[in-house]
Amino acid sequence: MLLRSAFAAAWFACAASVAAAPAQPAPGFADAVLGRWNLTITGKDGVTYPSWFDIRLRKETELMATMVGRFGSSRYASEVDYSGGKLVLRVPRQYEKDTADLIFDGMAAGDRMSGTTVDEDGVALSWIAHRAPLLPRKAGQRWSRPVELFNGRNLDGWRPQQPATQPCWKVEKGILTNSASCTNLISDVPLGDFKLRMEFMSVAGGNSGVYLRGRYEVQLGDAYGMPPDALRMGGIYGHLRPQVNASRKPGEWQVLEVALSGRFVTVVLNGVTVIDSQEIPGITGGALDSREGDKGPLMLQGDHTPIMIRKISVARAAE
Repeated sequence: MLLRSAFAAAWFACAASVAAAPAQPAPGFADAVLGRWNLTITGKDGVTYPSWFDIRLRKETELMATMVGRFGSSRYASEVDYSGGKLVLRVPRQYEKDTADLIFDGMAAGDRMSGTTVDEDGVALSWIAHRAPLLPRKAGQRWSRPVELFNGRNLDGWRPQQPATQPCWKVEKGILTNSASCTNLISDVPLGDFKLRMEFMSVAGGNSGVYLRGRYEVQLGDAYGMPPDALRMGGIYGHLRPQVNASRKPGEWQVLEVALSGRFVTVVLNGVTVIDSQEIPGITGGALDSREGDKGPLMLQGDHTPIMIRKISVARAAE
């Protein structure tokens, strides 16, 4: 009798536990948030900066995501939850000074999402996101005659991203260069689809880049003899890895050629195609904004090590 009572008690306890377990999400539970999202985060004093999510299915009842923050490369979310119309995305910090995770809370409404996050000082920030545009590659694209963006004499046609008491970009003997720990340099010319040709030289241990439309960084630096990687020479920073390493030694002149059509990019380094018509998933860290559907300038990275440039020309897509 005691054995039968013990068995019944265990059965009822097990049944109660199963009844209390949360229901598993059904397929389609997160369709409202799946896809790529371009964020604008409003920081202190109303200053804004861009970010980016790509939310995908791990399986039909679980989510996974990658994210690009204010700086750094793309990183995987450690947790993605969507229930009751609320998204919670937790991302390990990368170059941020705090050690806690980044947490984004948001609600989706059609092609718009909004929510909050917390900055490095614990201050709550608001953000707004829109679905990223498709930006397909255009077939049979023709290009105009190339135009020089650097005249070899001065900085006409370019402006610093941040004002400085002392200019940190200069032209000497036909070479454009920057001092270390300098601001970025932005072209006055907005670009849609275009082809870029650039002759540059990196320094030993160099780390620099050129941002296409101010949003997608092509990594430039010292990677001679290293395995190719999306964080190294010729990669779209954190997103696309070069097929091969075509880098020359630091101190040697190199030639970068880039064709950007929609979000599709081809990168040729020193005559070798290292990325062949691949889609860039989204903005890279340090982007000027996340308005991918708009034209944008070239931006030369100046906040790491010096880079020397003697030629920059672009050919626009023919109308």
